[in-house]
Amino acid sequence: FIQMLRSAKKRDVLQLLRRAPEEMRPFLVEAAVATQSVASLAALSDFLDFGKESKSLLEKFLYTAAFSPRPSGELLHLVLDKLDGKQLAPEIWETGIIAVGSLVGKLCQQKLCGLQVVERGVETILRGLRGAEEEPEVVVYLLALGNAMLPETIPALLDHAEGGPTAVTAAATSALQRFPAPLISSKVKRVMRRIFHQKRKSYDKTCRLAAAEILLDNHPSPMDVINILLATSEMETEMATFLLLKIQNSLRHHHHHLAKKIMKDIMGDPRINNYNFFSKVGISSSFSGPLTVTQDLTSTFGLDLLFLEGGFLRKSVSDFSLLSHGQRLRAAQVTFEAQGLESMMGENLSEGEEEPELMAGMSATFFDVQLRPVVFFQGYTDLMAKVLLSSGEPTSVVKGNLLLMDHHQVIPLQSGLQVTVRLQGGLGLDISADMDVSIWEQELKTGVNARGSLAMDFQAELDSPFLQATLRSQTEVETSIHFDTKLRFSSSPVLMCLQLREEQVPYR
Repeated sequence: FIQMLRSAKKRDVLQLLRRAPEEMRPFLVEAAVATQSVASLAALSDFLDFGKESKSLLEKFLYTAAFSPRPSGELLHLVLDKLDGKQLAPEIWETGIIAVGSLVGKLCQQKLCGLQVVERGVETILRGLRGAEEEPEVVVYLLALGNAMLPETIPALLDHAEGGPTAVTAAATSALQRFPAPLISSKVKRVMRRIFHQKRKSYDKTCRLAAAEILLDNHPSPMDVINILLATSEMETEMATFLLLKIQNSLRHHHHHLAKKIMKDIMGDPRINNYNFFSKVGISSSFSGPLTVTQDLTSTFGLDLLFLEGGFLRKSVSDFSLLSHGQRLRAAQVTFEAQGLESMMGENLSEGEEEPELMAGMSATFFDVQLRPVVFFQGYTDLMAKVLLSSGEPTSVVKGNLLLMDHHQVIPLQSGLQVTVRLQGGLGLDISADMDVSIWEQELKTGVNARGSLAMDFQAELDSPFLQATLRSQTEVETSIHFDTKLRFSSSPVLMCLQLREEQVPYR
């Protein structure tokens, strides 16, 4: 369909979009965005009215743009124009800003940072961040900076990480976690140390742990590892358990021998490697391990579960990553967070800790693009309404078709002939997530369902006056993964069931 659209005129694409039945429009919009021809982008510009069009179609357009493997400056231009100076529904505005961040980052990866439209995109995010007054607004701009991953935005992220309220600190540190190791400078590490050791003010557990992870994952110094280990002796059991497992895990699996050597040296010191440190018996856990390993590619599954002292789940992160030749791609990362539940159950807060607002939500990252966070409930009244009116339907996180690869090359042969090579890869995704809190049964259930199908089309053509040859191959893979957790708080210790189901993968 994309190949067909490439040669279509603006008039034809526009007619197609306008005349298509309602249920076909999302597919046509995805294809037009993936085509990225001048005609298809001009047709989209005329067709998409951000004031009238359905929210789901606009969101589909913005996410498809955000996931483009090699976006053009014109695509970013179109997104910025559609967002500019209009009164938009909050979720469309949020998705739009996050998409701008992703497009800016991908254009810079293509060495197109100098384009005027890229500078306009960066300025849109930074100006919005400076002028944002509401906390949720600030968070969205920080997530957009995380998608862009530009070195010049690190100072802004550090300011918000150290000085902001909990939600802002959490968003800024999670954005910094996405930056590659060479950009995590000594200045970044100094700020992370101050957050972790609470030098200037007290921080939420999750923010301190994120700061510790940044220090541990980016060529840690022996002193950092020692200080983090020493700090665990003064922490609550759950946080200490989680951190100790994280240290053992990250230093066991990291390929750079630097960390392994440091760990070996530190573990040789009986003041640290002793029962007093490593005997914390909380229920929090951190695990990561390989799903498949080949010569060129390793895919890993990681699961982090952070509990509160009373046994409530504070945060769970399930992560599917691909590692190849020193590069890491977060294929899928889904985070569930619940806060404020402990005070509702009559539990005491730790000393100096603010009472958090009752809230549960989820955020997800796919193919290194952070999506708009989803809030399941905020506040007691909202929770009660959701519990009483729960439809039992999972929340859709992302659904649609993405063009992952689009490669076209002409190769001259020694004989003087030339071969034309085309490779296209498309991905169909349907990911939904669900969180169910039962106050009466004291149970918490979370579920992530991910279905995907990948289609690859390869064609090589040799065309000359006396000889024609074509080689073509098509590959299709379908897979689905279901990951469920169920926690029961009514008894002590907390009962917990985790289930990861992978359906058989048909490969054609």
